[in-house]
Amino acid sequence: MVRPTNLEPIQGRMQEIPANLMLKCPGCGAMLVTKDYVRDLNVCARCGHHGRMGARARIDLLTENFEEWDKDLMPRDPLAFPDYLPKRSGAQIKTGENDSMLSGAATLNGRPIAIAASDFAFMGGSMGSVFGEKVTRLFERALKERRPVITATSTGGARMQEGLMSLMQMAKTSAAVGRLREAGLPFISLLTDPSMAGVQASFASLGDLLVAEPGAMIGFTGARVIEQNLRIKLPRDFQSAEFQMAHGQIDIIVPRTKLKEELGQVLSLLLD
Repeated sequence: MVRPTNLEPIQGRMQEIPANLMLKCPGCGAMLVTKDYVRDLNVCARCGHHGRMGARARIDLLTENFEEWDKDLMPRDPLAFPDYLPKRSGAQIKTGENDSMLSGAATLNGRPIAIAASDFAFMGGSMGSVFGEKVTRLFERALKERRPVITATSTGGARMQEGLMSLMQMAKTSAAVGRLREAGLPFISLLTDPSMAGVQASFASLGDLLVAEPGAMIGFTGARVIEQNLRIKLPRDFQSAEFQMAHGQIDIIVPRTKLKEELGQVLSLLLD
């Protein structure tokens, strides 16, 4: 038998396949082509599962002409917490952002707005002193410039490495929302997966309209903690956006592909 002489070694061909060519849907387990998944806004074409988005991608999806505010604010390490600095540096390299919160001015269908989005890839989207300061300044500047506010949260809650400096942001951001409300300017809170703990227990739950993406996890603490403390069995989906809406905790669920259109219509109803 004569062996073919024009065959490439299998190992050589395997090395040419990109490592990130495919990914597994967290919802249904289907294998998806990464570039198709990104094209579909991180939504699974098989089951409709809404994956997480970075803060900058989120703002680009919802707005035009974004201009970042308070870009130079940098988190500190007030408690000299072990490993905080290297973890923070790693998150900055991974996301390209200084902190987990991105804020600024933009237009939505041509209407000037103030917008902020948190990035779960940056230490779980946790709220530290910079996160809270950016949110507070966002509301204060929106009040001064008479802009409606939209926030998009994807967060596990307060940043434990900053201790009380982190927890105090709950009261500070909530007070800023109150001042905007007194001025009669609308605030829309978009809850994406996950929106939890101290962020959800403060400004994120205070919107004039609470909008969620399908399947988003929304709540204060995890199901296991609640079950252990109350010694009850909770429904499997009790922290899903669908469960929250059925029980009056949010106003509307909007698929990612329709968010910009829906938010634009809401602002027109409120302001025109």
